[in-house]
Amino acid sequence: MEDIKAYIESGILELYVLGDLTPEEKLQVQDMASKHPEIKAELGEIERSLEAYALENAVEPSAHLRDKVLNSLLTNFADDSKFPTKPFNERDDDGYAVAEYDNVRALPTSNTNSFYKYAFAASLAALIISLGALYNTNSKLNESQGQIALLQSRNQSFANQVNYLENDITVAHDASFKIIELQGTKKTPEAKLTMAWSPVKKKVMINLPDMKLAQNDKDHQYQLWAIVDGKPVDLGVFDAKSDTTSNGMIEMRSVANAVMFAVTLEKRGGVPSPTMDQMVVAAPIKG
Repeated sequence: MEDIKAYIESGILELYVLGDLTPEEKLQVQDMASKHPEIKAELGEIERSLEAYALENAVEPSAHLRDKVLNSLLTNFADDSKFPTKPFNERDDDGYAVAEYDNVRALPTSNTNSFYKYAFAASLAALIISLGALYNTNSKLNESQGQIALLQSRNQSFANQVNYLENDITVAHDASFKIIELQGTKKTPEAKLTMAWSPVKKKVMINLPDMKLAQNDKDHQYQLWAIVDGKPVDLGVFDAKSDTTSNGMIEMRSVANAVMFAVTLEKRGGVPSPTMDQMVVAAPIKG
C-alpha cells in the first residue's frame, strides 16, 4: 500500500496526463492503472482537475485571430489551382460527369494531448505568478525582520539608559561613595574625568556626561588604573565618543584599597601595564 501511495505521489501520473512521458513510461502507467484501482482513480481525478483549471482560465481569442484561423480552413474557390486537375471524363450510372479531386486531403486528426499541453502551459503561468507572490512575501518578511531588529536595538538602548539611571541613583543615595575629580596632565591640561568610588562596596563608576576626553579612534581605548600597594591595577577600558554625554555612569572593575586613580590611552582592549607617557588624567585619593 505504501508503494502505491509513493507511486502516486511521485508525479509520474501528472506527467502521463500532460503527455510528457516516453512510450515505455506510458505503457508502465497504463499497466499500473489496470492493476490498481487507486491509480486509475487518481488519473481520472488529475484529468478532471486539469480540465476544470483550463476551462476556468481559458482566454477568449480576439475576433481578428478567430477570423484568421477560420479563413485558413476555407477553400479559396477563386484560385483555379484548387479545382480538379483531371477533367470530368467519367460518368456515373445516370450519365452525370464525375470529377477526380487530386488536391483533396483529409484533415489531420486532433492530437489528444493538445488539451493537456495547454493545461500545462496554464499551470506554468500559475507557477510563475505564485513565485512572484512568494518573492513579494519574502521581501515583506525581510522588511519585518529588519523592523524587529531595530526594535530590539532600541529596547537594548533603553535598557542601557535605565541601567545608567540606576547607577546615578545608587551613587547619589549611597554615602559610602566618594566623588573623585581626575584632572588633566601636562600633555592634556584640558582633560577631565569624574568618578565615584566606594571602598566599602569596592565599586568604581565613571561619569560619562561629565567627561572631557578627546574622542578615541577605532584602534585605541582609554584604560582606567588604580594604584594599590604601589602597583597599577587594571580597572577596564572605555570609549570617549561624540554621543557619550547621552549616557550616565558606567561601572568599572572593583577595587578596595586604592591610593590613586589614573587614565591612559592604550591600544584597543587594554594592556597589562600603563603607558606612562600616554596618561591623560589622574588624581590621588585624599583621606
